[in-house]
Amino acid sequence: MTAIVTDPLKRKLATDLLAEIGSTSDSNEFYVGIGKTDTYDSADTTIIPIRHTFEERVARGNLESVKKVTASSMVIPRHNWSSGTTYSAFSDKQEGYPSNAYYVLTENNEVYVCLQQSKSNTGSANPSTVVPNFSTAGVNQVQAFETSDGYRWKLLYSIGAGDATNFLTSAFMPISVVSKDSASANTTELQQLNIQNTSTPGQIVGVEVVDGGNGYTSAPSLTFRGNGASAAATATISGGAIVKVEMNNESAGLGSGYDYASVNFTGNATLRPIIGPRDGIGTNALADLKSSSVMINAKPNGSESGTFNITNDFRQISLFKNLDYTDSAADGGRFSGVTSKANRNMTLTGTIAATGFAIDEIITGGTSGATAIIDEVDSAAGKAVRFHQNEKTKNGNFTDGEALSGSLGASGTIDSGNLFGVIDIYSGDLLYIENRARIVRSSVQTEDIKVILTV
Repeated sequence: MTAIVTDPLKRKLATDLLAEIGSTSDSNEFYVGIGKTDTYDSADTTIIPIRHTFEERVARGNLESVKKVTASSMVIPRHNWSSGTTYSAFSDKQEGYPSNAYYVLTENNEVYVCLQQSKSNTGSANPSTVVPNFSTAGVNQVQAFETSDGYRWKLLYSIGAGDATNFLTSAFMPISVVSKDSASANTTELQQLNIQNTSTPGQIVGVEVVDGGNGYTSAPSLTFRGNGASAAATATISGGAIVKVEMNNESAGLGSGYDYASVNFTGNATLRPIIGPRDGIGTNALADLKSSSVMINAKPNGSESGTFNITNDFRQISLFKNLDYTDSAADGGRFSGVTSKANRNMTLTGTIAATGFAIDEIITGGTSGATAIIDEVDSAAGKAVRFHQNEKTKNGNFTDGEALSGSLGASGTIDSGNLFGVIDIYSGDLLYIENRARIVRSSVQTEDIKVILTV
């Protein structure tokens, strides 16, 4: 196949999804679901879900509860700055992410992009030993600067406290572009807006030594051709070859306005200018750091006023768009609540205590032959047994008045069965399925569920 999907298209698809999730002006609603109280196998070994409709149907059947998504953000892989680590420099030929990161997150939650990798006089890469910090470097927040270890950095943005709480994980960190309309007294927003508005367009941020050539007795003078101006750089030779080229300081060396360029010099080396984004590095952090992932965050707190089961575990996380009420007459059919239970339920004759049914027990209808797995035993409000059906059960409807037996020896009689919950679990679009190791819930526990969607 001789075609590619470009980074701008992937970024557009991701940002369009983010905008739809976060919109308050349309009727679309997104929900994170939890479910699957039963084990994967006898060893309860987590299995990888398969992309087909049968898997989707099973996941719907496993569903216990849902909670509306209220927080989302674009994210990128997290890379903490660490002394002794060798970092790559920004490159216009980089496909995806390099093995050595070209951006870092510092301890004060500032995100810097590396414009120049430190190299020895023989061209070998040096590790970073000085943490980037524009303040200690004595420059303002919009300027690129060089640390004493030879690395050149530029601040892109800072992660605010709220975003850190919702979206900062061991593997990912949030990223955004601030619009003029959204900027407020928030210090991090104002800082990033300033960086976006003052970035220099079309800079030459570096020069790749494609071939160092031979026969050099002194470093050649370098000049740049192209449609920009003022870029300047210095070459270093070793063993008769050009081993590195460093751009001069930002104000004089990186120039501006370049859409294309070449390096003019004497000798037989091959040098390629690395041109930054047309609008300037820092104008669009999403583009600079190649973000095409959306993180969705939901935090079920305890029982969520009785809508989340706290007596059983779960193993599956899902993401839904536009669920419906089971009762199509309710609110026009579209579910719009914040949380809801999703599993089916039945009531039994007599008291639930007398039956002895327990969670995770497999129940069988004596007449219907239908089987199900008990998620919750709850005598309140007549909801005696909540259950789900999946590929392990004989799916079907239980019969009112039939005898019910359990795999652990319990027995009873169904008063009213097949009572569906508030939401129709087979409605809407199922966008995401993730299988995890068993997670146990409690009344004092808040799960911090983060779903990553990558285009």
